[in-house]
Amino acid sequence: MGQQQLLLVILVTIIVGIATVVAINTFGTSAQQANVDAVRQDIAAISTSAQAWFIRPDMLEGGGNSYEGLNFNNIPFGGEAGLDEDDNPDPLVRTNANGTYTLSGITATGFTVEGVPVSNPDVTVTGVFTVAGGLVMTTTGL
Repeated sequence: MGQQQLLLVILVTIIVGIATVVAINTFGTSAQQANVDAVRQDIAAISTSAQAWFIRPDMLEGGGNSYEGLNFNNIPFGGEAGLDEDDNPDPLVRTNANGTYTLSGITATGFTVEGVPVSNPDVTVTGVFTVAGGLVMTTTGL
């Protein structure tokens, strides 16, 4: 009877250990996915703020129905300014707790914003916003 109990204790310990490892892996994957989702949400917020800036008249320091001149200094988006090659603040780059965001491809009718999550720098979430098509997001590197 003692050997059976010992064998049962060892078996239960192994099963609990395996379950713990699986739970830790699942939690880590969920945390990374939550960070990617937060970056997607930030890109949607950037696009919304940019659209508000777009429709604001020039005399009110808006875009006057053009995205040309858009940068993070023109829209309300928290975080720290990114730095350019000379370590000067870059108005097209912003970093917050979720990731780093870069505005590019700015034309009169649209722009692109790329977000790189803090939890996984190999992932890039790209949002392309145009007046005609709205916001289209893609994610690469998952």
